[in-house]
Amino acid sequence: MADKPSRSLVLFGDGFARFIDSSHSHFHSLASLSSCGSLTLPNSPPSESEDERTVREFAVLLDACHTYSNVKGQIGDNGSQGDPPKLTLPDRFMGMKAAILTNNSSLKSFSAKLGFSVLQLDELVRDCSAELQHNVVALELLKLLGFQEGKVLDSDHFDLVFFHIGAGEQKMVASDVEYMDALVGGIMSQAQPGSDIGSRLHLSLVMSYGNVLDGNDSKFSVSKRVDEKNSHLSVLYPLQSYAVKGGIPRKDVRHYSPMLIAQWQYAVTRKDNAERFSFEEFIEHGGNLTIPADRFLHEIAFKLWKAPKYGA
Repeated sequence: MADKPSRSLVLFGDGFARFIDSSHSHFHSLASLSSCGSLTLPNSPPSESEDERTVREFAVLLDACHTYSNVKGQIGDNGSQGDPPKLTLPDRFMGMKAAILTNNSSLKSFSAKLGFSVLQLDELVRDCSAELQHNVVALELLKLLGFQEGKVLDSDHFDLVFFHIGAGEQKMVASDVEYMDALVGGIMSQAQPGSDIGSRLHLSLVMSYGNVLDGNDSKFSVSKRVDEKNSHLSVLYPLQSYAVKGGIPRKDVRHYSPMLIAQWQYAVTRKDNAERFSFEEFIEHGGNLTIPADRFLHEIAFKLWKAPKYGA
């Protein structure tokens, strides 16, 4: 346990998981230092639009499905009714100050309802060449968390910053993945092990599969029962922990195409045996195994000293 609260940066590549390859060296370097695993999601509703999927999966990641349901219920009712204050992040997590950067307008609107400060990415990279952009963004993201010129500032900072990229921008996906890979490299160069920043920055790299395609149920399955379905002992095989909440089986769990996650903080997170950022590597060697996506923010909040420990 750290002797001071961490500050969390979450890099969220929406729909990027299937496009990572051997050329993305910074992703793999981070995974080799991190605690890795997967986050299961509920099944997608029928006829869900890409925009709806983006917001819904983000809501699951923040354990804010009730707020998402309220927002959907307001459609056609002018959306004039605000959410109860108790559903915002500051009220749920001891005054947590959170910011998000995204180009998705629906996600901006939803995040504002949750109490996020919605920031504009363009303002961070004004007058910056394309070649230097990822380094500038890395510095600006760290600055939002109070990390500046290698020092940790004690005032005027966010506890949590989300950087969301992807979703609906599939024509740009290859360049977006390369951009995020370079961004990871830029951040890691500033957060060297043993430095003031490295000891306080809790970095999460989250990659989703986006709009799940037919056939992914067998290719990216997290369920061990798939391999044992023909065994006469399969009925005795217990539910895995990600499929249970409060001792009761979850009613809606997608057992395939989870979000992939690597988390790193010097001397705080435990390094596992994963050496590459990939589904197969995380399932075989990841230390975090598989957990429900709605537990993600609770675990982050604990590192920020904004919530009690969830689980073991």
